[in-house]
Amino acid sequence: MTSLVVVSHHAVDMLKFRGYLIRDLAASGVRVHCLAPDYDAATRAELAALGATPVDYRLQRTGMNPLRDLVDVVGLVRILRQLAPDVVFAFSTKPMVYGTLAAWLAGAPKRVAMVEGAGYVFTSLGARPSWRRRILRGVVSALYRIALERAHRIVFLNPDDQQEFIDQGLVAREKAVLLGGIGVDLQVWAEAPPVTEPICFLLVGRLLREKGIVEYATAARMVKARCPQARFVLLGSLDSNPGALSRAQVQAWVDEGLLEWPGYVPVQPWLMRTSVFVLPSYREGVPLSTQEAMAVGRPVITTDVPGCRETVCDGVNGYLVPARDVQALAAAMLRFLDDPVRVVRMGRASRARAEACFDVRKINQKLSSWLLE
Repeated sequence: MTSLVVVSHHAVDMLKFRGYLIRDLAASGVRVHCLAPDYDAATRAELAALGATPVDYRLQRTGMNPLRDLVDVVGLVRILRQLAPDVVFAFSTKPMVYGTLAAWLAGAPKRVAMVEGAGYVFTSLGARPSWRRRILRGVVSALYRIALERAHRIVFLNPDDQQEFIDQGLVAREKAVLLGGIGVDLQVWAEAPPVTEPICFLLVGRLLREKGIVEYATAARMVKARCPQARFVLLGSLDSNPGALSRAQVQAWVDEGLLEWPGYVPVQPWLMRTSVFVLPSYREGVPLSTQEAMAVGRPVITTDVPGCRETVCDGVNGYLVPARDVQALAAAMLRFLDDPVRVVRMGRASRARAEACFDVRKINQKLSSWLLE
């Protein structure tokens, strides 16, 4: 029986982003162990129900403390030697780097890394990066190079990230493969009629500056000046990432009447009550939230940047706007307010694109073949 270890930075993300893959692998007879640093009783039970075995390990998700990270890698090597897997699959920045290195040190026969997005240090914030950010980018690039040299295959979600990593010498071209998005269950995320009275916009994401949340709130202010009935909803939790927004900032927008912020809540019920999905991000892998919105039949306004541009055919299932361009973002929103028929027409086009490009079953067949071949 093939044994596979999945290394993640967060138990909830393991379930959200890899749940269908884990279930399918376990159902095919693969023995799957899932490593995460923050299991609780509920996430353990959910993983066990998928047919996998949850395993605890230590990892500081954000920040760089070399001594702490070294201790964590040593601990991870010890765990992997005990499990002796045939394949180690690591995703997200720190697990991808440290998990791949630990798998190599532990002698795992096959090591697969997934680049879900270029990450914070590779995302342009529109200004010249600080010396601290430039140093951090150099350190992270060196760690990527060291780790990914020891991977047998590196999976990318979008072609821009794939080409950038190749051009910078971080990965060998012959090891890099393109997945194109992790996909959604098109039966669970079934098409549903959008709300058109009033028009309601929805952004889902961690509360990070690079998600374009400041631009979203600023555009909401502009749009509400002309169409005060329009609603703007923000779903997501506060974060410890260096680019995180503060609770006070988000609450100020709520108090001003610009945004509704229920917090970190299930997305699907809110999608059912909205008209248009918005993600003005500076850079992504291929965002799952957008794939989910497309599956339920929502048009999308997003930015013409790596990862985001893979989800929208401009003028067909939504609109692409330049990153950090509040005027263009507000103008795209007003198109739906001026002509609500676009919500329904472009929403149907989103569903069709989700069926063609983002069916999780088809995508997992491709990913499983790379893991197990």
